[in-house]
Amino acid sequence: MKLLIQGNNITVTEAIHDYVEEKVEKAVKHFHNITTKVDVHLSVARNARITNKHKAEVTVYANGTVIRAQEGSENLYASIDLVSDKISRQLRKYKERLLDKHQETPKTSAIIEEKPVEGDLIGDRQPELPSEVVRMKYFSMPPMTMDEALEQLQLVDHDFYMFRNKETNEINVIYIRNHGGFGVIQPRANGEDKA
Repeated sequence: MKLLIQGNNITVTEAIHDYVEEKVEKAVKHFHNITTKVDVHLSVARNARITNKHKAEVTVYANGTVIRAQEGSENLYASIDLVSDKISRQLRKYKERLLDKHQETPKTSAIIEEKPVEGDLIGDRQPELPSEVVRMKYFSMPPMTMDEALEQLQLVDHDFYMFRNKETNEINVIYIRNHGGFGVIQPRANGEDKA
């Protein structure tokens, strides 16, 4: 397993490096057979108004799947402890799902009634993009089912997950709804009417 530790606004000393290595090794020790690479990003916010200044983010690459966790606190070592525990739990869930998939029978998917979008969702507001792009990410998008995308969403610790739909070969976004459940954003060509 390859381990990469980086710091932002912090120097990764030998003591910090050893502590991270010990904690991450312990968190992934039962998952070495599926883990290929682990990236750890440590950062300290310089803004005095931010309460949890010390953040630790761990990204684990396992069998082509990305599992991510992030935690922050007032102490860097506490953040490392918290994120190590969280990533260990997520890896356990991931491995359990893999085992369940091999043992369960194929699922039948539920039929969802599609309703056309009524009216203009934007109204009198003007769509605006940020004035500058702050960060760009690139990643591969192998086609996957809606269920697989939902699993990925739960593993990456984000509010949304972008994926290539296996059935339509289009880019879709699955997201966590504020009032519970999940939503999916799918492209529709202008003038295309779904009945």
